[in-house]
Amino acid sequence: MTGQAVFDAGDVTLQSGMVLPDVKLVYRTHGQLNAARDNAIVYPTHYMGNHDSNAWAIAPGLALDPERYFIIIPNMLGNGVSSSPSNTPAPFDGPRFPLVTVRDNVLLQHRLVTEVFGLTTLALVTGHSMGALQTFQWGALFPGMVQRIAPFCGAARVSRHNWLFLEGCKSALMADASFAGGDYAAPPVTGIRAFAHVYAGWAWSQTFFRQELDREKLGMPSMDAFLTLAWEPFFQAHDANNLLAMLATWQAADISADPRFDGDFAKALAAITAKAMVMPCQSDLYFPPEDSAIEVAHMPQAELRVIPSLWGHMAGGGMNPDDMAYINAGLTDILAR
Repeated sequence: MTGQAVFDAGDVTLQSGMVLPDVKLVYRTHGQLNAARDNAIVYPTHYMGNHDSNAWAIAPGLALDPERYFIIIPNMLGNGVSSSPSNTPAPFDGPRFPLVTVRDNVLLQHRLVTEVFGLTTLALVTGHSMGALQTFQWGALFPGMVQRIAPFCGAARVSRHNWLFLEGCKSALMADASFAGGDYAAPPVTGIRAFAHVYAGWAWSQTFFRQELDREKLGMPSMDAFLTLAWEPFFQAHDANNLLAMLATWQAADISADPRFDGDFAKALAAITAKAMVMPCQSDLYFPPEDSAIEVAHMPQAELRVIPSLWGHMAGGGMNPDDMAYINAGLTDILAR
């Protein structure tokens, strides 16, 4: 029951109406499903993350204890592990890979947990960043199934400001002539480097750099070293079209983009009847706590708990022990309810 596996979903009709053939959803599990089938947790991946990226939050003695819970980590489509531009054959390869929305991902994950594991209830859905986007979507679409949600450093939809930041990253990558409209013969390293540099100024807070925590906590002797040693390699490890496919999913994120809500964001949030622990970071430039406060106000059983960190969006990335402990405490509290 524990390990990496593939859910062969077949031909999947996406929210756009396009049919993506022979979809593969790769997932990893930790722990065992109990006899009552009521100890399952879904923990979706974040931007540029895979099933191993979430491992920091899973261990005996932590809130996500594999000795107590059955934890399913589904890889988001587009991340290079599940069906993505880099591993999908023609005619949907590379830049021809269609838009996959957060809703598409969650509906596919719902098929996984119901068809493969026969689940009718989830003890918790949780996730960081784009994993949080998926967490909110789970709560809105399946309120009778999801008992609790705990999104951290994320939101229920992309804000206009967040969309604008992402558009800048995308434009930087695509401006590289070697990108060739997505049909590149070799990785467009210059474009990916530019993408990474734009991204870096947003992932951490202003105060993080003002206090030179990049030197103190990350051991980087200069800003150039921070970019070239701590940041660029992470991006260069990803296929450019995969980066853009995941970015498109992020830019289209909105839990109210569903026929049952018809674009009514407040209605979609009100549909999340699960007990909720919403944990933004106080210094996150992507998903500021002000946005989370607006969302929580429309959710029937939600608590806002702000992560008191200077690490910005990276507070949710499992890098800083204090942030990890704060998130774990929030997960422990919500699971106890």
